[in-house]
Amino acid sequence: MTQGPLTTEAGAPVADNQNSETAGVGGPVLVQDQLLLEKLAHFNRERIPERVVHARGAGAYGTFTVTADVTRYTRAKFLSEVGKETETFLRFSTVAGNLGAPDAVRDPRGFALKFYTEEGNYDLVGNNTPVFFIKDAVKFPDFIHTQKRDPYTGSTEMDNVWDFWSLSPESTHQVTWLFGDRGIPASYRHMDGFGSHTYQWNNEAGEAFWVKYHFKTDQGIKTLTQAEADRLAGADPDSHQRDLRQAIERGEFPSWTVGVQIMPVAEAAKYRFNPFDLTKVWPHADYPVIEFGKLELNRNPENVFAEVEQSIFSPAHFVPGIGPSPDKMLQGRLFAYGDAHRYRVGINADNLPVNRPHATEARTHSRDGFLYDGRHKGAKNYEPNSFGGPFQTDRALWQPVAVSGVTGETEAPSHAEDNDFVQAGNLYRLMTEEEKGRLIDNLAGALSGVSRDDIVERAVNNFRQADGDFGKRLEAAVQALRG
Repeated sequence: MTQGPLTTEAGAPVADNQNSETAGVGGPVLVQDQLLLEKLAHFNRERIPERVVHARGAGAYGTFTVTADVTRYTRAKFLSEVGKETETFLRFSTVAGNLGAPDAVRDPRGFALKFYTEEGNYDLVGNNTPVFFIKDAVKFPDFIHTQKRDPYTGSTEMDNVWDFWSLSPESTHQVTWLFGDRGIPASYRHMDGFGSHTYQWNNEAGEAFWVKYHFKTDQGIKTLTQAEADRLAGADPDSHQRDLRQAIERGEFPSWTVGVQIMPVAEAAKYRFNPFDLTKVWPHADYPVIEFGKLELNRNPENVFAEVEQSIFSPAHFVPGIGPSPDKMLQGRLFAYGDAHRYRVGINADNLPVNRPHATEARTHSRDGFLYDGRHKGAKNYEPNSFGGPFQTDRALWQPVAVSGVTGETEAPSHAEDNDFVQAGNLYRLMTEEEKGRLIDNLAGALSGVSRDDIVERAVNNFRQADGDFGKRLEAAVQALRG
């Protein structure tokens, strides 16, 4: 910042920033002290509404580099050649905690990545888990209400958390993941990331493919036990944010190897379970991960509020060659994220530096609104026009998806393994005995805080349906704690 006299917001020099103007020595403060009024008024308005979810986070800038040719699958220009680099901004976060919550808690981590491509911004808004608790966005507000403060007690209530999970068997897979060793990462650098949803890639020939993104940490997986996390959350609530910032300051730039699973569109209808179900993973034996990139974080934000809190991400921000899938959770997020940011940051949030496209200008007919800066000058604000305004390309970003059937709100299973428990059981059976023991201890500890026996019994039964040994051991551990 340029050194010089302190000024008001309007640029006038400030004579005294230590004392308010008063009517005589020790008298009442004068309303003519506009510096005082300006500072207090600004202070009252410095905060914007925090995110309803993913409020607690940290971010960094970086570079994505293409390491393998994927042009047979997508026409996205930022993926067009090996060695090509694209600027990025990555925001990590916890899901349930508020802005002042500690980092070291048992909670999924957001993994929201913005690519500043030559065709506009592409946002990949995922998590550090490949699955989620629910498969339909209509249940999302209810789910989050159980994770937030109860309207009567003002606290997070285990009765609410486990009542919802036990009545939503589809959550069994994610809950098994969450209460396992990877439920509390040691830092943002030491965890994997996932696009989680299924997305579409399409190539120059118009062929479409379903894909799932994977970000494998090059630092290795490191996690915390519940006891370690409890101590760290109290001793250093900013542990993950501090670790990320200091690693980049030291020049230890964290990186991830980026891969993708690819499913030909024609195989989706006949696959053994619904490939658009967010509560399920695609087994790597069926669709191996193909490495195609490297992500490195190498620059910290200069101002956390301006660049991390005011950063916006939306899964609706696609570029040519990439698009959505029929994933019901994704379809809901295509609306909800943009709507949340228009409310939280403002209608012109896309023009803030952290959100603005880098290699191309956003050419729209949108005008005015809060903090509009007049950047369009006298250009016409309608289309079509004959004054040289921006025009449509007549080429869709993604390929159309065939649909059939009748409208309705219920979804009957159409795949052989559309089952809420199979993959949770598979995950349990992949664990070592030591990992299973910690999983059981973590779940039993959480369930011991539930006041109603029927909720506990429902929850244990879900895990029993995933794997008989899982349910038996959990039931015994819960009984031992509850007496």
